Amino acid sequence: MLQCRHCHPKIVEAIQKQAETLDYATAFQLGHPTIFAMAEKLVDMAPKELTHAFFTNSGSEAVDTALKIALAYHRARGEGHRTRLIGEKRDIMVLVLAGFQSGMSPNRKMFGAMLPGVDHLKHTHNLEHNAYSVGQPKWGDHLADQLTEILMLHDPSTVAAVIMEPIAGSAGVYLPPVGYLIESEKYVMSMEFYSSLIKVITGFGRTGSNFGSDAFGVTPDIMTIAKGMTSGTVPMGGVLVKEEIYDTFMTGPEDAIEFFHGYTYSGHPLAAAAGLATLKVYEEKGAF
Repeated sequence: MLQCRHCHPKIVEAIQKQAETLDYATAFQLGHPTIFAMAEKLVDMAPKELTHAFFTNSGSEAVDTALKIALAYHRARGEGHRTRLIGEKRDIMVLVLAGFQSGMSPNRKMFGAMLPGVDHLKHTHNLEHNAYSVGQPKWGDHLADQLTEILMLHDPSTVAAVIMEPIAGSAGVYLPPVGYLIESEKYVMSMEFYSSLIKVITGFGRTGSNFGSDAFGVTPDIMTIAKGMTSGTVPMGGVLVKEEIYDTFMTGPEDAIEFFHGYTYSGHPLAAAAGLATLKVYEEKGAF
């Protein structure tokens, strides 16, 4: 969270200046220069295929938004039957829609069955085979084959998205086996549904690169970001998507609302100012 330490003077100054200029602006049908600058900066940092940003107030909201984008995208292109979601055991997906299909069973037990049509892949963590692994485990890439088993059980045309964490954070900071994410991505691409990489804790230098996907050689269709965006000073999260997904939402009637989703404080000016200042500090320090 606090990758630039508490009360970094440049971030504090940016927030103060923004508060004196524009302290709040809604993201519904409107925008402001600071948030557009933040979006452009994030797109520049992201894999070149991810060209548009949607802002939230946290990583939890980013995950919720990513899943809604996947479901709404398929519906917008005439494939509303694609509603099944596939995640991983021990993953962390919280809040509203996302929390109902979290792979962390203790998070679900209090609420009982809530969101149907969700499957979970077996987690790659295995003490028997990887107890003494250093770095990425060598054993476990074959577990990507679980996707085909689930698809044999359910028609692939019913799947909306596969949701994966590059590194399982809340479960214990488990690295994926060598090749596991790449093999999983191949399955997703071959079946023509979409992948959403949940990476709210692996961005902004935490894996030595801009984002966790860079470190493991994969490019998701939908990518969540959060921790590290503002160094914890002002809550902020976001979702980056490919051009095709954005274009699908924008091809409706001229006066139609493109995507029925958002939050009161999405794209908050103070958060955007904090984010731009934080990213500048990273650059100046050569953090990654």
